Amino acid sequence: MAPLVVRAVNEHDSRLFDESFANLLEAADDLNLNLNGSYLTLDAGFDSEENRRLIENVGMVPVVKPNLRGTKDQETIHQRLDEFEKVKEVYKERYKVERSFAWEDKYRKLVIRYERLQATFMGFRYLAFSMINLRWMIGKSHSYSL
Repeated sequence: MAPLVVRAVNEHDSRLFDESFANLLEAADDLNLNLNGSYLTLDAGFDSEENRRLIENVGMVPVVKPNLRGTKDQETIHQRLDEFEKVKEVYKERYKVERSFAWEDKYRKLVIRYERLQATFMGFRYLAFSMINLRWMIGKSHSYSL
């Protein structure tokens, strides 16, 4: 599930977290989904005590890569890295999804949506993912593109 909050390009995603998270909870409630114990994966840009508390207060498990910039205390660094080590395998699954989107962005036709018809746009997406899968099946030694 991905509740979407849209703002101007120059507004950072971390500022939209509260509203997006509220939308997620509302959508889960509408669908009668129990999110208790489920993981919420976020990148280092969302690493804050406030976000972690917000996620934990609804019974979810935050999987947030630690943002260690500006942290000089070695004990704090080790503590945060040890906490992340417990959920590191879950975060690796998030990376697989991000990598898939990055592969999709290799196709210029899909980076910016020019197609008016949903069917045409989805057709190009299916073609791109077919090419990605074909490339994986035959190996990286052959290079094909749209």
